[in-house]
Amino acid sequence: MAAQDKQIKKVVLAYSGGLDTSVILKWLKTTYNCEVVTFTADLGQGEELEPARKKAEMLGIKEIYIEDLREEFVADYVFPMFRANAVYEGVYLLGTSIARPLIAKRQIEIAAETGADAVCHGATGKGNDQVRFELSYYALNPDIHIIAPWREWELSSRTKLVNFAEEHQIPIPKDKRGEAPFSVDANLLHTSSEGKALEDPENEAPEFVYQRSVSPEEAPDKATYIDIEFEKGDAIAIDGKKLSPATILTQLNELGGANGIGRLDLVENRVVGMKSRGIYETPGGTILLVAHRGIESITLDRGAAHQKDELMPRYAELIYNGLWFSPEREMLQAAIDHASEFVTGTVRLKLYKGSATVVGRSSPYSLYDEDLVTFEEGATSYDHRDAEGFIKLNALRLRLLARRNNRIS
Repeated sequence: MAAQDKQIKKVVLAYSGGLDTSVILKWLKTTYNCEVVTFTADLGQGEELEPARKKAEMLGIKEIYIEDLREEFVADYVFPMFRANAVYEGVYLLGTSIARPLIAKRQIEIAAETGADAVCHGATGKGNDQVRFELSYYALNPDIHIIAPWREWELSSRTKLVNFAEEHQIPIPKDKRGEAPFSVDANLLHTSSEGKALEDPENEAPEFVYQRSVSPEEAPDKATYIDIEFEKGDAIAIDGKKLSPATILTQLNELGGANGIGRLDLVENRVVGMKSRGIYETPGGTILLVAHRGIESITLDRGAAHQKDELMPRYAELIYNGLWFSPEREMLQAAIDHASEFVTGTVRLKLYKGSATVVGRSSPYSLYDEDLVTFEEGATSYDHRDAEGFIKLNALRLRLLARRNNRIS
């Protein structure tokens, strides 16, 4: 049975108001003859969202959801991820990956509120987002119908999209009539740019690709110093001022962008198997990660810290692969949150020409003992003579190996 043969009564569409999702909106109505509910999420992408409402109204939509999810996004998705120090393939801070489960969750909730029997996204058939959206949909509603237009329709080029839009009187911004030089995804955590002019990984990305940061060369010649306060692994204040999660990330973005921090040129391995090149900007997240590791350095026990570092690549991969709502991610999160119980204190950072460096840290739960590490006299709780037995016990197996190897050489 073809996908279009399914009897769909009402569908909740993740809607941006741009060319692609506006074409999808009309295509859903003409192909499935169903009602469409639009959902537009404000995740801090920096765009005016009211035009999306007006465009949906113009296209005949009666049920329109436009929601500010910035605080929920940072508090319930970004911050838990940063407690884990999560980076994919060693460098990527997962800015796109972490936004998809929240959008999917609200789509499923809106479907329940409106009586919709289907949800729809605008992700392509080559990318990661189709996987992230759909795994989240099924995890939250195993019986939901999913419509993925890019896997169903024959509008396989920008020209065909524009022609469809013109045929159905869908307004097209002048800058959308030609080929866009690259595609952009943005939210409060990051911007990502991919495709077209950026597809050849040998060529350096032009400066105009970057939207949230000055180049390190153009950043101020004087360093900026800031204090970030943490409580149980989450940032709660900047320079002594308590702020909401979204406000903290917004201010760190401004500070990082002004100092050329958070740029990344990455060739990554997509879930579907191919490699892709992306240009990412995560100014606030880059500062936050450095600061979080700074406060952990004095509050986490060595065993817990090293265990977290071993768990982190798996945790990051789960998020990248769209498995936020999986039991294994929740299990890892429980361990990470437990380890964060005493990750409280203040980190002082130096921001300068593309770098964020920890220059001070303090905590009421610090495990750092100056009396133990001092080179001066006075350490009363450490006996140097204890080290001899410790070393000999750890060397025992090495000595046995050496004796055996000497016998047979």
